Amino acid sequence: MPKIAFLECALCKTQVPADQPATVCPVCAGSFYVRYDLSDLVGTDPRQVVGKAAVADLKRPWRGMWRYEAVLPSVTPVTLGEGWTPAIPSRRYENVVLKEEGANPTGTFKARGLALAVTMAKHLGLTKLAVPSAGNAGGALAAYAAAAGIECHIFMPKDVPMANQVEGAAFGAHVTLVDGLISDCARIVNERKAAEGWFDVSTLKEPYRVEGKKTMGYELVEQNGWEYPDAVFYPTGGGVGLIGMWKAFLEMEALGWVKGKRPKMIAIQAAGCAPVAKAYDNGDEVSVMWKDAATFASGLRVPKPYGDRIILDIVRESGGTVLALSDEKLFASVKDWASQEGVLLSPEGAAATAGYDHLISKGLLKPSDKVVLFNTGSGNKYTDVLAEAFGLVKPAQQTVAEDLAVR
Repeated sequence: MPKIAFLECALCKTQVPADQPATVCPVCAGSFYVRYDLSDLVGTDPRQVVGKAAVADLKRPWRGMWRYEAVLPSVTPVTLGEGWTPAIPSRRYENVVLKEEGANPTGTFKARGLALAVTMAKHLGLTKLAVPSAGNAGGALAAYAAAAGIECHIFMPKDVPMANQVEGAAFGAHVTLVDGLISDCARIVNERKAAEGWFDVSTLKEPYRVEGKKTMGYELVEQNGWEYPDAVFYPTGGGVGLIGMWKAFLEMEALGWVKGKRPKMIAIQAAGCAPVAKAYDNGDEVSVMWKDAATFASGLRVPKPYGDRIILDIVRESGGTVLALSDEKLFASVKDWASQEGVLLSPEGAAATAGYDHLISKGLLKPSDKVVLFNTGSGNKYTDVLAEAFGLVKPAQQTVAEDLAVR
């Protein structure tokens, strides 16, 4: 297993040691990437390296994303079985595969990043973690912090899906509901973290959530026979998954584990909160804070991603694009994939499927192109949101609390 050589700023390339907890670059406030000494793996056969690591035993019957331990920190993982999610072939589109991240613990892709972040927090001796969240990251942090025995503080907009609030309560986290957006939650964490002794595990403000998310890149290549697809569609709020996958591609190429042209990276945002799409269309290097952000895809309601410059660089280098689609199109895709494919997408995941339909209709993508669409979470985590969109009303009935009181 590899040793971490150093942490490197994604923007100015400043390097710092990795033996202490790190936040952002002290020179330019850029995000840090984890860099390893992978020299012993160059030229190896990934089928043998990963295959050997994937063999189950009684102590670790499900290796999940830790099948890629050869390119992850050499530490004892805090794991709930995250990763190695299904790649489901579409029933209608011959060259489309849906990467079902809803199969992760806590029902979303956030489990990957938070599993690695909490693993390293425990390894480095941190005892209090805090995160601003649009919902799902908070639920994942709460779960992994509970598994690690670490105190957890979550700040979420008060209108997040109810499942996210339930997770925080069930896992014993300290949850604060904020009258605002994730940017307001981030401001509160930043203002209080020094006095409270919290370590901030915000998106791209610590180096290990990217490491967890990069395993999606290794998986989609392995599940495609160690070859690249032509395009990857990724719902983009904070964009850590897209950034992590691109890092994985660079690592695999350096190791000789994949050949060919990297896929076009298609980032999709909601029209009601599309700062990266606007910056892309304008030819800008960074985005501008989006005013009055509004979308039923709560994970896409990020008015200014911290990694916007990196996201834009990746999309442009890959020959991809950034789309902004209406909530109506996202909801239509939820209904379409549920009724025609048997998959209940999250609203964010529906951004990827709707994005595919959009590019096909515009002739910017061919049906013969092999693509991976990311459903970043299970629609079952959004039952209150989807029920409202479907016009469903829950019948009046005795509450659970009242029922328990009667008993």
